Amino acid sequence: MDAHLRELRYFVATAEELTVTAAAARLFVSQPALSKQLRALERRLGFSLFERLPRGLALTDQGSALLPVVRSMLETWDRAYVEARALSHPRQLIVGMQTAVGRDLQRPAVQGFRERAPGWTVSLRLVGWDDPTAGLADATSDVAFVWLPIPADNLATRVLVRENRWVALPAEHPLADRPEIPFADLLDEPFIALPAAAGPLRDFWLGMDARSGAPVIAAEATAAEEVLELVTAGVGVVLIAEGNARLYKRPGLVFRLVPDLPPAELAIAWRTDDPREAVHVFLNSID
Repeated sequence: MDAHLRELRYFVATAEELTVTAAAARLFVSQPALSKQLRALERRLGFSLFERLPRGLALTDQGSALLPVVRSMLETWDRAYVEARALSHPRQLIVGMQTAVGRDLQRPAVQGFRERAPGWTVSLRLVGWDDPTAGLADATSDVAFVWLPIPADNLATRVLVRENRWVALPAEHPLADRPEIPFADLLDEPFIALPAAAGPLRDFWLGMDARSGAPVIAAEATAAEEVLELVTAGVGVVLIAEGNARLYKRPGLVFRLVPDLPPAELAIAWRTDDPREAVHVFLNSID
């Protein structure tokens, strides 16, 4: 019987959380998608992994027997994959990001790394919003500039910048002539959302921490340029970090402070199971 690595990761996360809701949030997938994958895995195995209870889940005897073995398999695979990829690019560090970083962070970090690690090259990789870890989850990036929150499994983060959230509006929008816009005045506006795979990060940029109901979703987008094109076209509005409001200025678009929302956090992130010294050299190159 064969099982996919993704299904095994889903099994471990669900076994540790013992609720589909918490496991889905941790994995940045929808609850229906997670439940479907777990049922498919159980069908292939020929036995149940979980007992469905009125409140949450409990591992069956078979699930309890498999859990430590699957954990060990995944840990071994992750270590081996990192080591094998490093052999293909032995002196290359890949830095993931979801938007332009700016803020005078990326340039001095790359310069400092090159000075401290001669012979190494740095590659910058732009990753869509459908992967909130910017390539860390599948080890296609070695370190990454990310917006929080992101999945915590095997990842460590250090906050670099905290910035107010602003809103991007079409220049002709009725609210565009105001210097600040309280979030209450945006609750009924159609929003451009990150893809569902972004999970809690999608919720953060929809302002779910300040809503009591569901937002109006006008469209979804996987990259910053796509988001802002939709806003400029009048499809909807979007929350954006203050620094990105400066980076992405363009005709037909205005940015206004939303003063009553908690700030956004830009962080550097890395895998805790990556033993390579070069990763820590890069981290130490960031002030």
